[in-house]
Amino acid sequence: MKKTTFFILLFTAYSVIAQDKFFTNTGTINFEASVPFFEEVKAVNRQVAIVLEPKTSTFICTVIVRDFRFKLDMMQEHFNENYMQSRRYPKAVFKGKIEKFDLKDINEIEKEYQIKGKLVLRGKSKDVIVNALIKKVGDGIQIVSDFPISVSDFNIQIPNEIAAKISKTANTGLIGVVKTNDSMYLTLK
Repeated sequence: MKKTTFFILLFTAYSVIAQDKFFTNTGTINFEASVPFFEEVKAVNRQVAIVLEPKTSTFICTVIVRDFRFKLDMMQEHFNENYMQSRRYPKAVFKGKIEKFDLKDINEIEKEYQIKGKLVLRGKSKDVIVNALIKKVGDGIQIVSDFPISVSDFNIQIPNEIAAKISKTANTGLIGVVKTNDSMYLTLK
């Protein structure tokens, strides 16, 4: 009887905790560092973890760097080994607070918010503020945002021979839908 009561309490506690977080671990991030007249520098990562904790207004995005896929294998190799050093720095993490966020205010009408937080990339941390459009979609919450990333902020060295072929700022656009269960969908623009 005590074991049964314990398991019921444990299940109930887990259910309550699970409702406090919206998440996905099957997200997609696109990034681009192309410049006109040169080969496009684009990648996609379809294994992104996103967590939204409405009670604390916390937004967390975690990316495994090696999971970015390029059109050309050589470009992917240079990205991982030379620029991002993904063996040494396997993850990129953004953790921030959504300013003036209240779950009760989220409905089907898109509202603009600011997310203030820290982006950790290649062992360097940078305070960033990004604008986000947030709305309710079905049984989830959609978050749309852009994250410009400057190579100089994270000490990414680009050789002089190819510096003109790669943008000094990589653009990442985020469109994410997070839900309270594991069947979630996330994509980036």
